[in-house]
Amino acid sequence: MNALHPIHPADPALHHLTGRQITDLIVELRTEGREFGLLWPSAKPGETILNGQLLVSLGNVPASTLVNLLALLREFRRHRD
Repeated sequence: MNALHPIHPADPALHHLTGRQITDLIVELRTEGREFGLLWPSAKPGETILNGQLLVSLGNVPASTLVNLLALLREFRRHRD
């Protein structure tokens, strides 16, 4: 994960993520993003795969959006601290 090189929604690496792994990423995003007001209490792994993209039930965004948001938060924290 790198904020300078975001993951494309159709990246094959995302196809291997399980529902549990997506849940863990959502928990991490909630924890890391709380300071910035990124709160999505209803977010959960989506059961839909659209055009090969695993979706997160957060307005049906691709899982790549979740991964990329985490990368941005980590990059910001690394430069801030």
